[in-house]
Amino acid sequence: MQNIKFGTDGWRAVVGKDFNKENVEIVTNAIGKYVFDNYGIYKTIIVGYDPRNMAREFSMQCAQTLQNSGFKVLYSDKVIPTPVLAYNAKRLDACAVMFTASHNPPEYLGIKFIPDYAGPATSDITDEIVSNFGKKPPSCVKGKLIYTDFSNAYFKHIKEIIDFAKIKDLKKHIIFDGLYAASIGYFDKILSDKGIEYDSIHMYHDPNFGGGMPEPKPQYMCEMINYIKSHKDYVGFANDGDSDRFGVINENGEYVTPNEIIAILLIHLIKNKDYKGCLVKTVGGSLMLDIAAEKLGVEVIETPVGFKHVGEAMRKFNPIIAGEESGGLSIQGHIPEKDGILANLLVLEAMAYENKSLVQLQRDLEKFTGCKFHNTRVDKKLENLDEIKPVLEKFKNLDEIADQKVLKKDCKDGVKIYLEDKNTWILVRPSGTEPLLRIYIESDSLDKIEKIKSEIA
Repeated sequence: MQNIKFGTDGWRAVVGKDFNKENVEIVTNAIGKYVFDNYGIYKTIIVGYDPRNMAREFSMQCAQTLQNSGFKVLYSDKVIPTPVLAYNAKRLDACAVMFTASHNPPEYLGIKFIPDYAGPATSDITDEIVSNFGKKPPSCVKGKLIYTDFSNAYFKHIKEIIDFAKIKDLKKHIIFDGLYAASIGYFDKILSDKGIEYDSIHMYHDPNFGGGMPEPKPQYMCEMINYIKSHKDYVGFANDGDSDRFGVINENGEYVTPNEIIAILLIHLIKNKDYKGCLVKTVGGSLMLDIAAEKLGVEVIETPVGFKHVGEAMRKFNPIIAGEESGGLSIQGHIPEKDGILANLLVLEAMAYENKSLVQLQRDLEKFTGCKFHNTRVDKKLENLDEIKPVLEKFKNLDEIADQKVLKKDCKDGVKIYLEDKNTWILVRPSGTEPLLRIYIESDSLDKIEKIKSEIA
Protein backbone atom coordinates (compact mmCIF):
# COMPACT_ATOMS: atom_id res chain seq x y z
CA MET A 1 0.00 0.00 0.00
CA GLN A 2 1.64 3.23 -1.13
CA ASN A 3 0.65 6.90 -1.07
CA ILE A 4 -3.13 6.55 -1.08
CA LYS A 5 -4.45 9.95 0.02
CA PHE A 6 -8.04 11.12 -0.29
CA GLY A 7 -8.16 14.80 -1.20
CA THR A 8 -11.13 17.14 -1.57
CA ASP A 9 -12.76 14.90 -4.18
CA GLY A 10 -11.44 11.35 -3.84
CA TRP A 11 -8.07 9.73 -4.50
CA ARG A 12 -6.01 10.61 -7.59
CA ALA A 13 -2.61 9.34 -8.72
CA VAL A 14 -0.50 8.62 -11.80
CA VAL A 15 -1.48 5.44 -13.66
CA GLY A 16 1.22 2.78 -13.49
CA LYS A 17 2.79 4.35 -10.42
CA ASP A 18 0.63 4.77 -7.31
CA PHE A 19 -2.55 4.15 -9.31
CA ASN A 20 -2.05 0.42 -9.78
CA LYS A 21 -3.93 -2.87 -9.42
CA GLU A 22 -2.84 -3.39 -5.80
CA ASN A 23 -3.93 0.05 -4.61
CA VAL A 24 -7.22 -0.06 -6.53
CA GLU A 25 -7.96 -3.36 -4.76
CA ILE A 26 -7.19 -1.77 -1.38
CA VAL A 27 -9.42 1.26 -2.01
CA THR A 28 -12.23 -0.86 -3.48
CA ASN A 29 -12.26 -3.19 -0.47
CA ALA A 30 -12.23 -0.20 1.88
CA ILE A 31 -15.24 1.28 0.06
CA GLY A 32 -16.98 -2.11 0.14
CA LYS A 33 -16.46 -2.36 3.88
CA TYR A 34 -17.78 1.18 4.36
CA VAL A 35 -20.93 0.34 2.37
CA PHE A 36 -21.39 -2.97 4.22
CA ASP A 37 -20.93 -1.38 7.67
CA ASN A 38 -23.26 1.54 6.98
CA TYR A 39 -25.89 0.08 4.62
CA GLY A 40 -25.50 -3.69 4.55
CA ILE A 41 -24.75 -6.19 1.79
CA TYR A 42 -28.00 -5.47 -0.09
CA LYS A 43 -27.03 -1.89 -0.93
CA THR A 44 -26.59 -1.60 -4.69
CA ILE A 45 -23.30 -0.11 -5.90
CA ILE A 46 -23.01 1.47 -9.34
CA VAL A 47 -19.65 1.87 -11.08
CA GLY A 48 -18.65 4.16 -13.96
CA TYR A 49 -15.60 5.56 -15.70
CA ASP A 50 -14.48 8.48 -17.86
CA PRO A 51 -12.33 8.26 -21.06
CA ARG A 52 -8.96 8.20 -19.27
CA ASN A 53 -6.21 5.67 -19.83
CA MET A 54 -7.02 2.37 -18.06
CA ALA A 55 -10.24 3.77 -16.54
CA ARG A 56 -12.37 1.00 -18.01
CA GLU A 57 -9.95 -1.75 -16.92
CA PHE A 58 -9.57 -0.49 -13.36
CA SER A 59 -13.31 0.18 -13.00
CA MET A 60 -14.04 -3.39 -14.11
CA GLN A 61 -11.55 -4.65 -11.51
CA CYS A 62 -13.44 -2.62 -8.89
CA ALA A 63 -16.84 -3.93 -10.05
CA GLN A 64 -15.69 -7.57 -9.96
CA THR A 65 -14.12 -7.13 -6.51
CA LEU A 66 -17.37 -5.72 -5.14
CA GLN A 67 -19.35 -8.48 -6.85
CA ASN A 68 -17.10 -11.10 -5.23
CA SER A 69 -17.83 -9.49 -1.87
CA GLY A 70 -21.55 -10.15 -2.37
CA PHE A 71 -22.81 -6.80 -3.67
CA LYS A 72 -25.14 -6.22 -6.58
CA VAL A 73 -23.09 -4.07 -8.94
CA LEU A 74 -24.52 -2.09 -11.86
CA TYR A 75 -21.65 -1.33 -14.25
CA SER A 76 -21.88 1.42 -16.87
CA ASP A 77 -21.87 -0.03 -20.37
CA LYS A 78 -19.98 3.00 -21.74
CA VAL A 79 -18.05 6.12 -20.74
CA ILE A 80 -20.19 8.16 -18.35
CA PRO A 81 -20.00 11.70 -16.91
CA THR A 82 -19.76 11.98 -13.12
CA PRO A 83 -23.08 13.90 -12.82
CA VAL A 84 -24.90 11.21 -14.80
CA LEU A 85 -23.60 8.50 -12.46
CA ALA A 86 -24.40 10.66 -9.42
CA TYR A 87 -27.97 11.27 -10.59
CA ASN A 88 -28.48 7.52 -10.95
CA ALA A 89 -27.11 6.95 -7.44
CA LYS A 90 -29.92 9.17 -6.18
CA ARG A 91 -32.53 7.62 -8.46
CA LEU A 92 -31.61 4.04 -7.52
CA ASP A 93 -30.83 4.77 -3.85
CA ALA A 94 -27.39 3.33 -4.55
CA CYS A 95 -23.81 4.19 -3.72
CA ALA A 96 -21.50 4.94 -6.65
CA VAL A 97 -17.84 4.59 -7.50
CA MET A 98 -16.54 6.80 -10.33
CA PHE A 99 -13.16 6.31 -11.99
CA THR A 100 -12.00 9.78 -13.02
CA ALA A 101 -9.34 12.37 -12.35
CA SER A 102 -11.64 15.19 -13.43
CA HIS A 103 -9.54 18.04 -14.88
CA ASN A 104 -6.14 16.67 -13.81
CA PRO A 105 -3.42 15.91 -16.42
CA PRO A 106 -3.99 12.88 -18.70
CA GLU A 107 -1.54 10.62 -16.87
CA TYR A 108 -3.72 10.71 -13.74
CA LEU A 109 -6.69 8.53 -12.77
CA GLY A 110 -8.76 8.59 -9.62
CA ILE A 111 -11.52 6.98 -7.59
CA LYS A 112 -14.42 9.10 -6.39
CA PHE A 113 -16.94 7.63 -3.94
CA ILE A 114 -20.47 9.03 -4.20
CA PRO A 115 -22.93 8.14 -1.41
CA ASP A 116 -26.62 7.61 -2.15
CA TYR A 117 -27.41 11.30 -1.62
CA ALA A 118 -25.61 11.86 -4.97
CA GLY A 119 -23.03 14.40 -3.87
CA PRO A 120 -19.33 14.31 -2.97
CA ALA A 121 -18.42 12.20 0.05
CA THR A 122 -17.85 14.38 3.12
CA SER A 123 -14.66 14.17 5.18
CA ASP A 124 -16.19 11.90 7.83
CA ILE A 125 -17.05 9.37 5.09
CA THR A 126 -13.64 9.47 3.39
CA ASP A 127 -11.94 9.28 6.81
CA GLU A 128 -13.85 6.06 7.53
CA ILE A 129 -12.92 4.66 4.11
CA VAL A 130 -9.25 5.45 4.76
CA SER A 131 -9.48 3.73 8.17
CA ASN A 132 -10.66 0.61 6.27
CA PHE A 133 -7.46 0.29 4.24
CA GLY A 134 -6.25 -3.29 4.57
CA LYS A 135 -9.75 -4.54 5.48
CA LYS A 136 -12.47 -6.24 3.45
CA PRO A 137 -16.24 -6.59 3.77
CA PRO A 138 -17.25 -10.06 4.99
CA SER A 139 -17.92 -12.16 1.89
CA CYS A 140 -21.00 -14.36 2.20
CA VAL A 141 -22.16 -15.19 -1.31
CA LYS A 142 -21.18 -13.94 -4.74
CA GLY A 143 -23.16 -10.92 -5.87
CA LYS A 144 -24.26 -9.84 -9.33
CA LEU A 145 -22.63 -7.69 -12.00
CA ILE A 146 -25.04 -6.16 -14.49
CA TYR A 147 -24.06 -3.97 -17.47
CA THR A 148 -26.33 -0.92 -17.40
CA ASP A 149 -27.13 2.09 -19.59
CA PHE A 150 -27.56 4.98 -17.15
CA SER A 151 -28.01 7.67 -19.79
CA ASN A 152 -31.75 7.53 -20.54
CA ALA A 153 -32.86 8.17 -16.95
CA TYR A 154 -30.57 11.21 -16.81
CA PHE A 155 -31.82 12.50 -20.18
CA LYS A 156 -35.42 12.19 -19.00
CA HIS A 157 -34.65 14.11 -15.81
CA ILE A 158 -32.80 16.92 -17.64
CA LYS A 159 -35.67 17.31 -20.09
CA GLU A 160 -37.97 17.92 -17.11
CA ILE A 161 -35.70 20.73 -15.85
CA ILE A 162 -34.76 22.56 -19.06
CA ASP A 163 -37.20 24.33 -21.41
CA PHE A 164 -35.91 22.97 -24.72
CA ALA A 165 -38.75 24.51 -26.71
CA LYS A 166 -37.42 27.94 -25.74
CA ILE A 167 -33.86 26.97 -26.63
CA LYS A 168 -34.97 25.68 -30.02
CA ASP A 169 -36.40 29.12 -30.81
CA LEU A 170 -33.15 30.85 -29.82
CA LYS A 171 -31.67 32.70 -32.79
CA LYS A 172 -28.12 31.78 -31.95
CA HIS A 173 -25.50 29.40 -33.33
CA ILE A 174 -24.01 26.84 -30.94
CA ILE A 175 -20.61 25.17 -31.05
CA PHE A 176 -19.71 22.35 -28.69
CA ASP A 177 -16.06 21.52 -28.02
CA GLY A 178 -16.13 17.89 -26.91
CA LEU A 179 -12.54 18.23 -25.59
CA TYR A 180 -12.30 14.44 -26.10
CA ALA A 181 -14.14 14.12 -22.77
CA ALA A 182 -17.03 12.27 -21.11
CA SER A 183 -19.78 14.69 -22.19
CA ILE A 184 -19.47 13.43 -25.79
CA GLY A 185 -22.59 11.35 -26.35
CA TYR A 186 -24.47 13.23 -23.65
CA PHE A 187 -24.55 17.03 -24.14
CA ASP A 188 -24.60 16.67 -27.93
CA LYS A 189 -27.17 13.86 -27.82
CA ILE A 190 -29.52 15.94 -25.67
CA LEU A 191 -29.38 18.77 -28.21
CA SER A 192 -29.83 16.39 -31.16
CA ASP A 193 -32.79 14.63 -29.54
CA LYS A 194 -34.53 17.99 -29.22
CA GLY A 195 -33.77 19.04 -32.79
CA ILE A 196 -31.36 21.80 -31.72
CA GLU A 197 -28.63 22.38 -34.30
CA TYR A 198 -25.00 22.81 -33.29
CA ASP A 199 -21.48 22.63 -34.67
CA SER A 200 -18.84 20.57 -32.92
CA ILE A 201 -15.12 19.81 -32.69
CA HIS A 202 -12.97 17.19 -30.92
CA MET A 203 -15.83 14.72 -30.77
CA TYR A 204 -14.12 11.46 -29.87
CA HIS A 205 -12.75 10.01 -26.65
CA ASP A 206 -8.98 10.32 -26.35
CA PRO A 207 -7.16 9.31 -23.13
CA ASN A 208 -4.52 11.93 -23.98
CA PHE A 209 -7.16 14.63 -24.54
CA GLY A 210 -5.62 15.74 -27.82
CA GLY A 211 -2.31 16.50 -26.16
CA GLY A 212 -3.89 19.21 -23.99
CA MET A 213 -5.61 19.26 -20.64
CA PRO A 214 -9.19 18.07 -19.99
CA GLU A 215 -10.08 21.46 -18.54
CA PRO A 216 -12.51 23.97 -20.10
CA LYS A 217 -10.23 26.98 -19.68
CA PRO A 218 -9.42 29.44 -22.53
CA GLN A 219 -5.92 28.06 -23.12
CA TYR A 220 -7.40 24.61 -23.87
CA MET A 221 -10.31 25.87 -25.99
CA CYS A 222 -8.27 27.88 -28.53
CA GLU A 223 -9.75 26.20 -31.59
CA MET A 224 -13.31 26.87 -30.45
CA ILE A 225 -12.46 30.47 -29.56
CA ASN A 226 -10.90 31.06 -32.99
CA TYR A 227 -13.92 29.43 -34.64
CA ILE A 228 -16.29 31.78 -32.79
CA LYS A 229 -14.18 34.82 -33.65
CA SER A 230 -14.22 33.91 -37.34
CA HIS A 231 -17.95 33.13 -37.49
CA LYS A 232 -20.88 35.36 -36.66
CA ASP A 233 -23.20 34.98 -33.68
CA TYR A 234 -21.82 31.80 -32.12
CA VAL A 235 -21.71 30.82 -28.45
CA GLY A 236 -19.48 27.96 -27.31
CA PHE A 237 -19.61 25.28 -24.63
CA ALA A 238 -17.28 22.63 -23.23
CA ASN A 239 -16.84 20.42 -20.16
CA ASP A 240 -13.89 18.95 -18.32
CA GLY A 241 -12.77 15.30 -18.43
CA ASP A 242 -15.71 13.91 -16.44
CA SER A 243 -18.18 16.72 -17.27
CA ASP A 244 -18.77 18.08 -13.80
CA ARG A 245 -17.25 21.45 -14.74
CA PHE A 246 -18.32 23.83 -17.51
CA GLY A 247 -16.64 26.29 -19.83
CA VAL A 248 -18.53 28.97 -21.76
CA ILE A 249 -17.32 31.28 -24.55
CA ASN A 250 -19.44 34.30 -25.57
CA GLU A 251 -20.13 35.67 -29.04
CA ASN A 252 -16.95 37.78 -28.96
CA GLY A 253 -14.81 34.71 -28.36
CA GLU A 254 -14.31 35.67 -24.70
CA TYR A 255 -14.29 33.29 -21.74
CA VAL A 256 -17.21 33.91 -19.38
CA THR A 257 -16.14 33.34 -15.78
CA PRO A 258 -18.02 30.83 -13.61
CA ASN A 259 -18.85 33.67 -11.19
CA GLU A 260 -20.65 35.52 -14.00
CA ILE A 261 -22.45 32.35 -15.08
CA ILE A 262 -23.67 31.63 -11.55
CA ALA A 263 -24.95 35.21 -11.17
CA ILE A 264 -26.66 35.22 -14.59
CA LEU A 265 -28.36 31.90 -13.80
CA LEU A 266 -29.41 33.06 -10.32
CA ILE A 267 -31.21 36.02 -11.92
CA HIS A 268 -32.72 33.77 -14.63
CA LEU A 269 -34.03 31.12 -12.24
CA ILE A 270 -35.71 33.74 -10.03
CA LYS A 271 -37.05 36.00 -12.76
CA ASN A 272 -38.09 33.47 -15.39
CA LYS A 273 -38.72 30.24 -13.48
CA ASP A 274 -39.89 31.50 -10.09
CA TYR A 275 -37.30 29.60 -8.05
CA LYS A 276 -37.19 30.49 -4.36
CA GLY A 277 -34.49 29.92 -1.79
CA CYS A 278 -30.91 30.98 -1.08
CA LEU A 279 -27.58 31.08 -2.93
CA VAL A 280 -24.68 28.84 -1.90
CA LYS A 281 -21.18 30.02 -2.83
CA THR A 282 -17.68 29.32 -1.58
CA VAL A 283 -15.41 31.68 0.31
CA GLY A 284 -13.51 32.06 -2.98
CA GLY A 285 -16.61 33.23 -4.87
CA SER A 286 -17.00 36.77 -6.19
CA LEU A 287 -18.49 39.68 -4.27
CA MET A 288 -20.60 40.18 -7.40
CA LEU A 289 -22.64 37.16 -6.26
CA ASP A 290 -23.28 38.76 -2.87
CA ILE A 291 -24.33 42.04 -4.51
CA ALA A 292 -26.66 40.28 -6.97
CA ALA A 293 -28.18 38.17 -4.18
CA GLU A 294 -28.76 41.22 -2.00
CA LYS A 295 -30.52 43.07 -4.82
CA LEU A 296 -32.68 39.98 -5.42
CA GLY A 297 -33.49 39.59 -1.73
CA VAL A 298 -31.73 36.25 -1.54
CA GLU A 299 -29.74 34.96 1.44
CA VAL A 300 -26.13 33.90 0.79
CA ILE A 301 -24.68 30.78 2.41
CA GLU A 302 -20.87 30.76 2.20
CA THR A 303 -18.84 27.56 2.50
CA PRO A 304 -15.16 26.59 2.44
CA VAL A 305 -13.69 25.94 -1.02
CA GLY A 306 -14.57 22.52 -2.47
CA PHE A 307 -17.84 21.12 -3.78
CA LYS A 308 -18.09 18.62 -0.93
CA HIS A 309 -18.83 21.65 1.27
CA VAL A 310 -21.14 23.17 -1.36
CA GLY A 311 -22.98 19.86 -1.78
CA GLU A 312 -23.42 19.50 1.97
CA ALA A 313 -24.92 23.01 2.10
CA MET A 314 -27.23 22.11 -0.80
CA ARG A 315 -28.59 19.16 1.14
CA LYS A 316 -29.14 21.36 4.17
CA PHE A 317 -30.52 24.57 2.64
CA ASN A 318 -32.03 23.51 -0.75
CA PRO A 319 -30.74 26.62 -2.56
CA ILE A 320 -31.86 28.09 -5.88
CA ILE A 321 -28.34 27.58 -7.16
CA ALA A 322 -25.01 26.56 -5.69
CA GLY A 323 -21.66 27.01 -7.32
CA GLU A 324 -17.95 27.54 -7.08
CA GLU A 325 -15.52 29.80 -8.87
CA SER A 326 -13.65 26.86 -10.44
CA GLY A 327 -16.56 25.98 -12.75
CA GLY A 328 -19.00 23.77 -10.89
CA LEU A 329 -22.68 24.35 -10.15
CA SER A 330 -26.01 22.67 -9.52
CA ILE A 331 -29.54 23.88 -8.91
CA GLN A 332 -32.61 23.15 -6.84
CA GLY A 333 -34.39 19.98 -7.89
CA HIS A 334 -31.22 18.38 -9.27
CA ILE A 335 -28.36 16.71 -7.36
CA PRO A 336 -25.92 18.10 -4.75
CA GLU A 337 -23.06 17.50 -7.19
CA LYS A 338 -21.63 19.75 -9.86
CA ASP A 339 -23.01 19.19 -13.33
CA GLY A 340 -21.32 20.89 -16.28
CA ILE A 341 -23.82 19.53 -18.79
CA LEU A 342 -26.74 21.07 -16.91
CA ALA A 343 -24.82 24.34 -16.49
CA ASN A 344 -24.29 24.71 -20.25
CA LEU A 345 -27.95 23.98 -20.96
CA LEU A 346 -29.05 26.53 -18.35
CA VAL A 347 -26.97 29.22 -20.06
CA LEU A 348 -28.77 28.51 -23.34
CA GLU A 349 -32.10 28.58 -21.50
CA ALA A 350 -31.30 31.95 -19.87
CA MET A 351 -30.38 33.41 -23.27
CA ALA A 352 -33.58 32.02 -24.78
CA TYR A 353 -35.88 33.37 -22.07
CA GLU A 354 -34.33 36.84 -22.30
CA ASN A 355 -33.93 36.64 -26.10
CA LYS A 356 -30.48 38.16 -25.63
CA SER A 357 -26.91 37.32 -26.51
CA LEU A 358 -24.61 36.11 -23.76
CA VAL A 359 -22.59 39.31 -24.17
CA GLN A 360 -25.75 41.32 -23.47
CA LEU A 361 -26.54 39.20 -20.40
CA GLN A 362 -23.04 39.98 -19.13
CA ARG A 363 -23.62 43.70 -19.69
CA ASP A 364 -26.98 43.48 -17.93
CA LEU A 365 -25.30 41.76 -14.98
CA GLU A 366 -22.63 44.46 -14.71
CA LYS A 367 -25.32 47.14 -14.80
CA PHE A 368 -27.43 45.26 -12.23
CA THR A 369 -24.57 44.86 -9.74
CA GLY A 370 -23.10 48.29 -10.47
CA CYS A 371 -19.54 47.01 -10.64
CA LYS A 372 -17.18 44.90 -12.74
CA PHE A 373 -14.91 42.64 -10.71
CA HIS A 374 -11.54 41.21 -11.69
CA ASN A 375 -10.10 38.00 -10.24
CA THR A 376 -6.77 36.28 -10.18
CA ARG A 377 -5.05 33.45 -8.33
CA VAL A 378 -1.40 33.13 -7.40
CA ASP A 379 0.05 29.78 -6.32
CA LYS A 380 2.95 30.22 -3.90
CA LYS A 381 5.21 27.19 -3.46
CA LEU A 382 6.83 26.72 -0.06
CA GLU A 383 9.75 24.57 1.01
CA ASN A 384 7.64 22.28 3.20
CA LEU A 385 4.24 21.93 4.90
CA ASP A 386 5.64 23.43 8.12
CA GLU A 387 5.85 26.83 6.44
CA ILE A 388 2.10 27.06 5.82
CA LYS A 389 0.96 27.87 9.36
CA PRO A 390 3.40 30.80 9.91
CA VAL A 391 2.44 32.37 6.58
CA LEU A 392 -1.28 32.06 7.37
CA GLU A 393 -0.62 33.64 10.79
CA LYS A 394 1.19 36.50 9.09
CA PHE A 395 -1.83 37.20 6.86
CA LYS A 396 -4.17 36.80 9.82
CA ASN A 397 -2.31 39.56 11.67
CA LEU A 398 -2.22 42.03 8.78
CA ASP A 399 -3.83 45.42 9.47
CA GLU A 400 -2.99 46.98 6.12
CA ILE A 401 -1.95 45.92 2.62
CA ALA A 402 -1.45 47.85 -0.63
CA ASP A 403 -2.26 51.16 1.14
CA GLN A 404 -5.64 49.85 2.29
CA LYS A 405 -6.71 49.03 5.81
CA VAL A 406 -8.10 45.59 6.58
CA LEU A 407 -11.84 45.93 7.19
CA LYS A 408 -12.57 42.37 8.42
CA LYS A 409 -11.25 38.81 8.36
CA ASP A 410 -12.78 35.38 7.84
CA CYS A 411 -11.00 32.15 8.82
CA LYS A 412 -13.47 29.45 7.76
CA ASP A 413 -11.02 28.27 5.06
CA GLY A 414 -7.53 29.69 5.37
CA VAL A 415 -7.56 33.47 5.88
CA LYS A 416 -9.77 35.86 3.91
CA ILE A 417 -9.09 39.59 4.27
CA TYR A 418 -11.62 42.23 3.20
CA LEU A 419 -10.15 45.68 2.47
CA GLU A 420 -11.59 49.09 3.26
CA ASP A 421 -12.77 49.92 -0.27
CA LYS A 422 -15.31 47.06 0.23
CA ASN A 423 -14.64 45.83 -3.31
CA THR A 424 -11.30 44.10 -2.70
CA TRP A 425 -10.49 40.89 -0.86
CA ILE A 426 -7.63 38.40 -0.55
CA LEU A 427 -8.00 34.72 0.33
CA VAL A 428 -4.97 32.68 1.35
CA ARG A 429 -5.52 28.95 1.80
CA PRO A 430 -3.33 25.83 1.72
CA SER A 431 -3.74 23.30 -1.09
CA GLY A 432 -4.17 20.47 1.44
CA THR A 433 -1.95 17.98 -0.39
CA GLU A 434 1.36 19.79 -0.99
CA PRO A 435 3.40 22.72 0.39
CA LEU A 436 1.49 25.24 -1.68
CA LEU A 437 -0.54 28.32 -0.81
CA ARG A 438 -3.32 29.41 -3.12
CA ILE A 439 -3.80 33.18 -3.01
CA TYR A 440 -7.07 34.46 -4.51
CA ILE A 441 -7.47 38.19 -5.16
CA GLU A 442 -10.57 40.09 -6.30
CA SER A 443 -11.01 43.81 -6.86
CA ASP A 444 -12.87 46.35 -8.95
CA SER A 445 -9.50 47.53 -10.28
CA LEU A 446 -6.70 45.69 -12.09
CA ASP A 447 -4.25 48.25 -10.69
CA LYS A 448 -5.24 47.31 -7.15
CA ILE A 449 -4.74 43.62 -7.95
CA GLU A 450 -1.26 44.27 -9.35
CA LYS A 451 -0.32 46.33 -6.30
CA ILE A 452 -1.46 43.54 -3.98
CA LYS A 453 0.41 40.91 -6.02
CA SER A 454 3.55 43.03 -5.86
CA GLU A 455 3.34 43.34 -2.08
CA ILE A 456 2.65 39.64 -1.61
CA ALA A 457 5.65 38.77 -3.80
